[in-house]
Amino acid sequence: MADNNQDLIQLEKKLLERQEKLDSEKEALEKEKQKLQATKDKLEELLEKASSLTAQEAKKELLDLIEQKEVAAVAKIIREREEEAAKTADRKAQEILVESMRHGVLDYIAEYTVSVVKITDEDVKGRIIGKEGRNIRAFEQATGVDVDLDEEGIIRLSSFDQVRREVARRALEKLIKDTRIQPFRIEEIVTQTKQEVDKVMFEEGEKLAHEAGVYNLPKEILSVLGRFKFRTSFGQNLIVHTLEDTKIGVHIAAEIGADVNIVRLGCLFHDIGKVIEGEGSHVTLGVEFLKKHNIPEAIVNCVAEHHEDKPFSSVESVIVHIADAISGARPGARYEDIEEYAKRLTQMEEIAKKFDGVEDAYAFEAGRELRVIINPGALSDEETTVLAAKIRDEVSKALAVPGEIKVTAIREFRAVSSEYSS
Repeated sequence: MADNNQDLIQLEKKLLERQEKLDSEKEALEKEKQKLQATKDKLEELLEKASSLTAQEAKKELLDLIEQKEVAAVAKIIREREEEAAKTADRKAQEILVESMRHGVLDYIAEYTVSVVKITDEDVKGRIIGKEGRNIRAFEQATGVDVDLDEEGIIRLSSFDQVRREVARRALEKLIKDTRIQPFRIEEIVTQTKQEVDKVMFEEGEKLAHEAGVYNLPKEILSVLGRFKFRTSFGQNLIVHTLEDTKIGVHIAAEIGADVNIVRLGCLFHDIGKVIEGEGSHVTLGVEFLKKHNIPEAIVNCVAEHHEDKPFSSVESVIVHIADAISGARPGARYEDIEEYAKRLTQMEEIAKKFDGVEDAYAFEAGRELRVIINPGALSDEETTVLAAKIRDEVSKALAVPGEIKVTAIREFRAVSSEYSS
């Protein structure tokens, strides 16, 4: 028992000695810490005196310096990323345009102003001419085309108006098969053929709309779209151009996330004014026509802005403009002189039709000849002669037509009597 007490006393003594030693070391460390702090303060004071800056000011200056270095580094990274993005954007834009043009590729056949009807028997030409040329005069008057019989084995039909040429071609083929070629029969066949071509144009309009991916359009719009088959823009057929335009526009819209439906209809309708009769540009005529049929404003704006006649109101309008430019500007697509030629001949006909007593007028021979159909009940022979001279002078003043203009005024009076007998 005594031994145990002695051991506890010895252990307590050792613990007290250790505690005293730790306290002594702690006191020594505290003194050392104070000494180091005093040295630090003295060095900071000396540094402040040497640099003329307080510690806070030096800290701020150091942070500013670091920030400037970091800003320069960040700016460099941003600039590198921007340059990389620009290169990527240009490449991506090129890829979109090239791929869009590939989607818009269609077979292209140049449009001219002559249709050809092949014949196997030269005697047919004699029947077409008729006695003293009455049949060929009646045919040219009814169709508004110029008939050329000079070349063996073919008959050439000339007119800048493709609808007239198509009516004449179909009517002539029917007359050749019919064999009964005489003025009244010619007029009857031409009238029937015009109705047939009207039906064809409606079907072509429906076909064009469906190929462009548009359905359930009003019949009036489809009929107008069908006229594209017989209309060119700078020598480029409007159906070909419109389909190219639509395919290119739709592809671009899909690639950049624009409204595909607006672009599709904007491309389909952008040149519709070119086949609408009236005063004003094709853009104005097209916009008025579409508004009349309650087409949405966003689509109408695409048509109104596709030639930059007014500022673009949407990205869809810009796409329609770009698609139109790509289709029309590709090599070989268009011939500007053909467009100007057709416009000049149309103006010649319109000038003649403004005169009283004129029923119709047709321009031939690249605008060097104008044939005018006179109402025989409105003008006499003498007045017809005077009118021809007036029309010639008016056309010469209004249009720069090369060479001499020949105006042929046709005044023909017919009296028909028939009797029915059983």
